[in-house]
Amino acid sequence: MEHQTWSQDWLEDPKVFQVNRLAAHSDHRWYESREEMEKGEAAGGEMPLRCSLNGAWKFSYAENPDSRPAEFYREDFNAEEWAEIQVPGHIQTQGYDRCHYINTMYPWDGQEELRPPKVSKIYNPVGSYIKEFVLPENFEGKRVCISFQGVEEAMYVWCNGRFAGYGEDSFTPSEFDLTEYLYREPGKKNRLAVEVYKKSSASWIEDQDFFRFSGIFRDVYLYALPDVHIRDIFVKAGLTGDYREGTLDVKISLSPAPDWMRRLEEEGRCAGETEEAAPGARLSIRLLDGEGRCILENDGDSRLICGNGARGISIPSVPGVEAWSAETPCLYTLEVTITDGISGKILEIVPVKVGFRRFEMKDGVMLLNGRRIIFKGINRHEFNLHRGRAVTEEDMLWDVRFMKRHNINAVRTCHYPDQSRWYELCDQYGIYLIDEANLESHGSWQKMGLCEPSWNVPGSLPEWKDCVVDRAKSMLERDKNHPSVLIWSCGNESYAGDDILAMSQYFRERDDSRLVHYEGVVWNRDYDRISDMESRMYAKPAEIEEYLNSKPEKPYISCEYMHAMGNSLGGMKKYTDLERYDQYQGGFIWDYIDQSLVKTDCDGKEIHGYGGDFGDRPTDYQFCGNGIVYCDRTVSPKAQEVKYLYQDLKLSADRKEVIIRNDGRFASTAGLSFCYQVLLEGRETGKWNFDADVAPMEARRFSLEELGISLTETETKNGGLKAGEYTYRLSACLKKDTLWADAGYEVAFGESVEAVGLMEEGRMTEGLPADGKEAAGTAASKSQADRAAGEAGEEGFLRVVCGDVNFGVHGRDFAVLFSRTEGGIVSLRRGRTEWITRPPVPVYWRATTDNDRGNHFSTGSHQWMGAGLFFEHGNQDVEIRQEKDRVTVTYTYHLTVRPAAETKVTYVVTPEGKVQVEAHYYGTKGLPELPAFGMRFRLPGRMKEFSWYGLGPDECYVDRMEGARMGIYTMTPEENVSPYLVPQECGNRTGCRWLSVKDGNGNTLTFSAEVNEGDTAEAVSFPQAAVRPSFQASVLPFTAEELENAMHWDELASPQYTNVCIYSAMRGVGGDDSWGAPVYPEYCVSAEKDQVLRFTISMGEESNTPQQATGHQICSAAELRGI
Repeated sequence: MEHQTWSQDWLEDPKVFQVNRLAAHSDHRWYESREEMEKGEAAGGEMPLRCSLNGAWKFSYAENPDSRPAEFYREDFNAEEWAEIQVPGHIQTQGYDRCHYINTMYPWDGQEELRPPKVSKIYNPVGSYIKEFVLPENFEGKRVCISFQGVEEAMYVWCNGRFAGYGEDSFTPSEFDLTEYLYREPGKKNRLAVEVYKKSSASWIEDQDFFRFSGIFRDVYLYALPDVHIRDIFVKAGLTGDYREGTLDVKISLSPAPDWMRRLEEEGRCAGETEEAAPGARLSIRLLDGEGRCILENDGDSRLICGNGARGISIPSVPGVEAWSAETPCLYTLEVTITDGISGKILEIVPVKVGFRRFEMKDGVMLLNGRRIIFKGINRHEFNLHRGRAVTEEDMLWDVRFMKRHNINAVRTCHYPDQSRWYELCDQYGIYLIDEANLESHGSWQKMGLCEPSWNVPGSLPEWKDCVVDRAKSMLERDKNHPSVLIWSCGNESYAGDDILAMSQYFRERDDSRLVHYEGVVWNRDYDRISDMESRMYAKPAEIEEYLNSKPEKPYISCEYMHAMGNSLGGMKKYTDLERYDQYQGGFIWDYIDQSLVKTDCDGKEIHGYGGDFGDRPTDYQFCGNGIVYCDRTVSPKAQEVKYLYQDLKLSADRKEVIIRNDGRFASTAGLSFCYQVLLEGRETGKWNFDADVAPMEARRFSLEELGISLTETETKNGGLKAGEYTYRLSACLKKDTLWADAGYEVAFGESVEAVGLMEEGRMTEGLPADGKEAAGTAASKSQADRAAGEAGEEGFLRVVCGDVNFGVHGRDFAVLFSRTEGGIVSLRRGRTEWITRPPVPVYWRATTDNDRGNHFSTGSHQWMGAGLFFEHGNQDVEIRQEKDRVTVTYTYHLTVRPAAETKVTYVVTPEGKVQVEAHYYGTKGLPELPAFGMRFRLPGRMKEFSWYGLGPDECYVDRMEGARMGIYTMTPEENVSPYLVPQECGNRTGCRWLSVKDGNGNTLTFSAEVNEGDTAEAVSFPQAAVRPSFQASVLPFTAEELENAMHWDELASPQYTNVCIYSAMRGVGGDDSWGAPVYPEYCVSAEKDQVLRFTISMGEESNTPQQATGHQICSAAELRGI
C-alpha cells in the first residue's frame, strides 16, 4: 500500500499493516568489489553501504495519542529540550511507561471493554523519536533506504518532514525508501522522525506470554544500493536422492537503479529480455569450502538482465560436499556476482553461507540427510534482565554456546522471529530451528483454560488474512537461506481457521525444502492439514505413547513440554524414553531463560522483578520464570538434568567393561577422548584415558583388559578389591577446541555403583576376592555402640545427670542434654563447641514449589506445615533407658493433623560420643500425601561450609537426578540456595551417604546413613538404597517457613542460622506442567505408610564417615537414583 499522507485510523484497521514498506527480502549482505567483501566479512559483516543509526535519539513520551507532540515530525520542530533514549532499547526499560508481564490475558482485560480490532484511547503509550544524520559520502548518487529491524508495535516514519511509511509486525524488518526525501549536500543534516505506538490492531495477534514492551528495540540502519542490486536471493543447497552429492539452486531478484537503466538504454543495451539481446549484466557464482578453496564456478545466465527480472542457476550435482547438521555444521560460502556484461566490472557481489542438507518426510518420519531426526530442543525467548528483548551479540553468543554445551540441538523461536544474527550463529554452531511467525491470539479464544473461540482472531476473518500471511512472508523471505531453519511455524496458540491455513499454504508454495508446523489444530481438527506433524503442548507421556501406538500418519513433536517454572523439570526421563518410537521426534522444553527484569525495591536494593512488581495489572506474576537458566544467565540446577538426558552418547561402565552407544545421527566419536574413572567412597583411585571411534547409530563394548586398564590400585594384598563403595564412571570429552567449548570439556558421562564387602562384626571385610566371588561373613552380633564401648574400656563410661526438667548424658569430652519439656536435644557439645541452637524436630513440610501451588498439592497437604511447627508433647511422652554402654531416649510427638498421627524419635548416645537417631512416622489412613519426612537441625550461623558424599554436584530430587553423579562435594549454605524467581524449596541432595558441616575452626558435625544391627541395605527403607543406605539432605541459611513467606529473595532476613535437614523421603518436584499436573506416584510420599529415617551424628574433626556395605552388588546409575 502506497500513501503520501498518513492516518491514525490505520491503528485500528487490520487491513492496513504496512504503507510504503519495501517488499520483504533475504537478509544477505552486499559489496561493490571483491576486496570490499573480503575486508567486510573478515570484520564480521561490516558493509560500507550500511550506516548504523543506533545510539542516542531525542525522545518524548506520552501516555496516549491525544497527549503526544502531534507535529514533532516537522523540520522546524524544536526538540532541543527533549531527553535522549538509547536505540535499540525498549521505552519501558529506560524509565518510561511501566513494564507489564501477562500470559494469555490481554493487558486491558477488566480495564476497558474492547474487542478486535479496537485499541484504547486512554492508555496507548506513544514514543516520539528524532534522529539527525548526515548521509555518508559513499552513499552519494545511490538509492538510500532505511531498515528498522524490530519496532514494537506500530510505527509511522517521516524524513525531513515528509511521510515515508507505516509498519506493524514487531519482529520482522520494516524498510522504507528514503531516496526522494533526503538532503544530499555535503554536511547537511537529515531529520528522521519516528512515532511508535504500544497498541494497535496488531496487539490482538501479538498476545504472547511475555513482557509487553514498546519502542525501537532492534537495530536501525541506512543502506545504499549499487547500480544493480540483488534485492533478494533464494539459495537451496540440498542433497541428491541418495544423499551422496549436493544440489544447488540459486534464484535472484534484481532492483536496477533508474540511472543505470537509462544508461543502458542510451547505449542501446536494453533491448529486452530475450535470448538475442546484448548483455547488460552477467550473473556468476563461486562456491568455496570452509578453507576458502573454490570447489565450483559457474558463469550462469549471460542474457540481458534489466527491469525487475529474476534469474537463476540450477546445478543438479555438486560432488564432494559435506552435509550440514547440528552435529556437523559444515558451511560453504556462495559468492553471487553481478558484472557488467561488456566491461566485466563487478557491479555487486553477495556472499551467502550455505549448508547442504535434505529435510523431508518419509513414511511418517522426519528425516535429515536420510536419517531420523530427534529434536532435543528448547523454547527461547530473546531476553536480557536489563534490556528486555533488546538482546546483544554477547547474549546470543552466550546462549548458543550454553546450548551446545548442554546437548541442546534445537530451538523454537517462541513466538516470533529472532534477530537475524541468531540464525547466523545457529548455522555456524549447529542448532536446528523451528522458525515461528509473530502470531499469537491466545486471549481471543481460550479463557481460563477453556476453549471459547466466539470472537477469535484471525480465525477465518477475511480482514485479517492478508495481515497474517504477510507475517509469514516477512519471516520466510528474511530467513530462507539459513540451513538451520528446518521448519516454518505458523505461530502459537491462535486456534485455527482459513487465515492460518493460508499461511501454511504460502510456506509450502514458496519453499518445498522445509516442513510446516502449527500446534493449534489440536483444538480444531477440521484444519489438521495446516501442520505436517502432530504437535501438542504438555501432553503427558502416556498420552503421547497412546498416539504413537495408534499407527498415525504424522510424526509427533512436543512443541512445548517440561514446564520448567521454578523448581521443576521432574520426570523428564519419561519423555526422553519415548525416543524408542520412530515417530517420536523429540520436543522443546518450556523454556530457556527466566523473563525477569532488574528493579529497585523500597530499600534501594536491586531485585529480579516479575509480573506485578511494576504496578502492572492484570498480571500473571512469576509465570514468566520458566528458564533452565536464570535471568542473569547463570545456570539453574535444572540444566544438569537436561544435559544428561539430551546427550547423544549413552555410556556405561563397571569394573569389567565399558559400553559406548552413539545415538548421534551424523558424527562418530573420533573427535572425543574417553576417560574411565574409579572412585572409592567418592574419592578417585584411578583414571585412564583412551580413544574409541564409534560410528553414529552404533554401539561398541570394550573390556578393561582390551583398553589396557588394570584396577591394581583398588586391590588388596591378596588380589581382591578393597572393601567399600565403588563408582565406575565413563566420560566423553572434546579432543580439540570448538567454537563452543575448549578441549577437555565433558559432553557425556555414565556411571554405575558397586558395594564390595559384607558386614562382619560391624566392620567391612577385606572385600571382593580375586576370583570375583563374595566374601563369606555373618551379620553383626553386636551393635556399633557395643563394640565401641568394649574397645573404649573405662573411657567408654557414660554418666547420666537427671534434673527436674533436663537430663544430660556425659562422656569423656562431650555432653548431650535432653529436655522433657522442649521435646528433644537442647544441647549437643563436644569440648567447648555447641552445635545446636534449638531442639531438632521432625519435619513433614517443604517450602512449596511453583508446581506444588499450581497442582494444588499445597492446598491439600497444608496441615503438614502445622504438624512440624505445632506438635503436641508432654512429660509422659519421654522414655529414658540407661544401659552399660548406651543411653536411649525416645520422644513421642502427637501431630496436629486429622486424622491423628504420631511420630517417635529415638536417640541412642554411645560412649564414643555418637548419637544414633531413628525417626519413625506411623502411617495413618486418610491423611494426604507428605511433602517430606525428616529431621531439621538449626545450627549456629558460623557453620559456613558443608560437604557430602552422594549425588551432585547440583541440587537434585527423586524425579530429577538422572544427571547427578556420585562424589564428594563441598559448598556453603548460601551457595546451595537456588535463586528461583520466587523463593521456594531448593538445595536438596539425594543419595547422601554422609553429610558434614564445618565451622571456621575446622570442627565438624557429621550425619551418616547407618544400617542397624542385622539389617541389609536392601531391607532398609532408604531412598537410593539399591547399593547402600542413604538419605536426602539440604543445608540452607533459611527455613522452609522463611522461604514459604517470601515473594522475593531480598525479603528474607540476613541469615543467622544454618539449617540442616536430613530426609528419608521427599516428594518429587514434577514438571509436566505447572497448573495441574501431579507428581508421578512413584515419586510421592504416602502418609498412609510408615516412614523411617536412620542416621548417626558424629562430633569432631573432619573425617570419613564409617564405611559400610552389605554384600556385593552392582547397579546402574538409574537404579541407584530410583526410590
